[in-house]
Amino acid sequence: MRLRPGGRRAREGRGTGAPAATISLRDLVHESLEGVGSRPSRLIITLLGTVLGIASLVATIGFAQTAAGQIAQQFDALAATRVTVEPGTTNSAGGKERATARIPWDAVQRTDGLVGVVRAALYAKVPGATRVDAVQVVDPSEARRSSPPVIAGSTDLLEVVEGHVQTGRFFDAGHERRADRVAVLGAAAAEQLGVNRVTGQPAVFIGDRAYTVIGIVDEVGTRNGLLDSVIVPVSTARSDLGLTTVDSLDIRIDVGAGQVVAHQAPIALDPNSPESFKVSAPSSTSELRQSVEADVNVLFLAIGIVALIGGGIGIANVTLLSVAERRGEIGLRRALGARTRDIARQFIFESLTTGVLGGLIGVAVGLFALIGVCLAQQWTPVIAPWAAPLGVLVGALVGLGAGAYPAVKAARIEPVDALRDA
Repeated sequence: MRLRPGGRRAREGRGTGAPAATISLRDLVHESLEGVGSRPSRLIITLLGTVLGIASLVATIGFAQTAAGQIAQQFDALAATRVTVEPGTTNSAGGKERATARIPWDAVQRTDGLVGVVRAALYAKVPGATRVDAVQVVDPSEARRSSPPVIAGSTDLLEVVEGHVQTGRFFDAGHERRADRVAVLGAAAAEQLGVNRVTGQPAVFIGDRAYTVIGIVDEVGTRNGLLDSVIVPVSTARSDLGLTTVDSLDIRIDVGAGQVVAHQAPIALDPNSPESFKVSAPSSTSELRQSVEADVNVLFLAIGIVALIGGGIGIANVTLLSVAERRGEIGLRRALGARTRDIARQFIFESLTTGVLGGLIGVAVGLFALIGVCLAQQWTPVIAPWAAPLGVLVGALVGLGAGAYPAVKAARIEPVDALRDA
């Protein structure tokens, strides 16, 4: 260790005793690095906590951004292109819910001209326990089975729910206008009723009326309950089955038009009280990305913070142990004129060096972990450019904080006591 005399104030202000001396920055760096690297095995154990913490921090940022990017790429286009408008409800005096609005029967025509609307369709469950059978004659000895539900829909319902007709076809505007007694069966309902083809114009009985089956639907993107149901035109349900209200207006929209349509559709349905409708609209991809990042960040940051606390405690313990082992060295340096601040600086610099080293290794480990997972999952890794510098900075702060108390303790050691103990 090389000491150099202090300035004029230091020389003249001491009075008696050893002359003041300072440690140069170069010597401080050299001595600190030598102190850190003198025991490699201890250094490795000390670095583990910091490395794990920083690696978790960097991996957190990378995984959150990568996961959000993957979800944005694989964003459910069907959910992103669908808006549902339902009547609002309120609790009545008896505790039952009652509707505060009614969806008009011409709701499809009212919303067709809105910007972003591709298709719109009415959807309603036919109330009452209407019996649905494949034959009109019922055997009294046969066990009674539950009937498939009856759903009323307008002509574009199949397109709105992204459905597929297995055989036959869906009813059209002519059936709707004439209130024809036709029905389309969901695949499960067709199997239950024993209908597997429509070439012979089979019929099902809803109540005591026969309805010609013109198609069977085997797949839908939404409204999975349609596969278990018998679907009839809205006008038919109104005239034959007592349908008085519509459950919802389902709208298929262009991607990104959710918020606009959600705002305009209630106004188109009822300009006087649009707030009486309940609208379900897709969130934007940016909102979904932020939500995913927040959820992933909470998980990984919790792990990272715990590991960083452990790493800081490890650095503090090792630095305290180093202070105890080097009491003789500290006493000798104090006797040669080193000031308390020089001793404190050296131990703070040693812990700071350990923290920075842990930060560098942790950043590398976190990046390799991110790249490895992305390669295994065939993802595109995404990470902010500030993540690596942030990891090193956090490592430095952990080392600085962990070394503060040991440095103060080392600086308070009296030279005479230190040399006597040595």
